[in-house]
Amino acid sequence: MRVGFIGLGSQGGPMARRIVDEGFPTTLWARRPESLEPYAGTAAAVADSPAALAEASDVVCLCVRDDDDVREIGGQIHGTLAAGAVIVVHSTVHPDTCRTLADAAADHGVAVVDAPVSGGGQAAAERRLLVMAGGDADVIERIRPVLDTYANPFLYVGPVGAGQAAKILNNLLLTANLGVAEAAYALGRELGVDLGSLNQVFAAGSGNSFAASLLLSGEPYSAVRMAEVAGPLLRKDVRLAVDLAAAAGVDAGAVLPAADSALESMKHPR
Repeated sequence: MRVGFIGLGSQGGPMARRIVDEGFPTTLWARRPESLEPYAGTAAAVADSPAALAEASDVVCLCVRDDDDVREIGGQIHGTLAAGAVIVVHSTVHPDTCRTLADAAADHGVAVVDAPVSGGGQAAAERRLLVMAGGDADVIERIRPVLDTYANPFLYVGPVGAGQAAKILNNLLLTANLGVAEAAYALGRELGVDLGSLNQVFAAGSGNSFAASLLLSGEPYSAVRMAEVAGPLLRKDVRLAVDLAAAAGVDAGAVLPAADSALESMKHPR
């Protein structure tokens, strides 16, 4: 398979590098020339436009910033790809963005797979990136060798859009867990418990929480330390979760107040 990759940031860059290093014929495109510098001297080719990349690819992976980018780039390539090609959306976006792209691409015989990821660039480089894939199961199995260059675990979660819903719910739960962990540390402080010791209890005990470990570094054991990087992203995903719940006519439940608490601490209220 010939692979095209667009979106060579801190997450997409290591993913693309894994594909290149595994020997797949790979074409890259980036708005910023400096994003391409790490691939100098590799076997990767560089296209001068998304459309040119699509012409050279059987599978195109998008790891761009947001819904607008997916719509823009997807709109530029789905009519250029050959019938039988596949667009893989690795960005975390609204499920409807992927479904709309899938409907448009289907008119050209092109399939869309939504496959958001969790774990970060280092996990991709070490082939331990969680990939949640939604789409036609046969199409996903066909392109699985590409995804397996960085995915472990790889999870098939349902039709197009299901991958996005799973990722959004994962991030909603993370945000809620941050809020709960922050509240537990605050209560511990008021009760006179050493917070360093309390963290060790959380790590070894039945209350073990990845979120609690994220709050370990430095006083005041608060989500505020994550505000600059994580705040905008988690706010976006909590908002998406609320939108999905509202569209389905269901209550988001107890997870939402806890998530809102963390967002307030990060100064990025929903």
